[in-house]
Amino acid sequence: DHSILGAQDVLKFAELHAEITKKYGTSLEEDTFKVNCYGAGGQSFGAFIPQGLTLHLYGDSNDYFGKGLSGGKLIVVPPKDSTIKPEDNIIIGNVALYGATSGEVYINGIAGERFAVRNSGAHAVVEGIGDHGLEYMTGGMVVVLGKTGRNFAAGMSGGIAYVYDPDNTFYEHVNKELVEYKNVKSRYDEDQLKEMIQKHYQYTNSNVAKKILDDFGNEVAHFKKVVPHDYKRMMSLISSFEQQGLTNEQAKVEAFNALRNDVSSKKISQEDAYLQVVALLDFNINK
Repeated sequence: DHSILGAQDVLKFAELHAEITKKYGTSLEEDTFKVNCYGAGGQSFGAFIPQGLTLHLYGDSNDYFGKGLSGGKLIVVPPKDSTIKPEDNIIIGNVALYGATSGEVYINGIAGERFAVRNSGAHAVVEGIGDHGLEYMTGGMVVVLGKTGRNFAAGMSGGIAYVYDPDNTFYEHVNKELVEYKNVKSRYDEDQLKEMIQKHYQYTNSNVAKKILDDFGNEVAHFKKVVPHDYKRMMSLISSFEQQGLTNEQAKVEAFNALRNDVSSKKISQEDAYLQVVALLDFNINK
């Protein structure tokens, strides 16, 4: 257990992260090292934490929470003696998970603006976010169990999001230039979403998660799945080649070749091709 006191504590965690990475690389199992923290996490709490390290914060944190997350796990809940309603209160500042590459995050409360900007591989559950969420995201997965601010998914070229939208107002907030959104219908999507919410409840004891899980068969109809057009196309191409009997790696090569042929025949622009290559690379990393 550790009480968060100030900048010196952040430096101590940075030294711990460095030692773990230096000694173990990415070989550790999840939760090998677990640290419970109490109080205000301040700026950049949990930045760059590696695989095998879990930080469980009973309190709140300011901007750049989880910046550059690199395989570790972050859990945030209000203090044990708190009387606030987490799903109605902001407990994480702006630009959380900026540039995260892998790892898991579970936030029992609302995060500020620009959540998961440039996230390329981390998985997160949060109970509401501010404006410009998932901006320029290229990979990973985010589940939002509450409201989103405006301009959601602007510039998002990879990854997947699930947004809880019981009052059907999400369409007013999403930036539709690069993504499409639809109801969750496939069994795979339902299972993936449910697993994330179950983990969130396991780690945070969230009232929102419990409510959804208790009636998941009906509540799943209130979720919207958000997928970038290019990401969806690349996954579809890879899947079609796999169905023809190719291995996953062979299917990725053929998908890339198909994309290159489309550029040569001017069926798509070089800019669109670039976005689809980004999607393909992310699929390769997260497969």
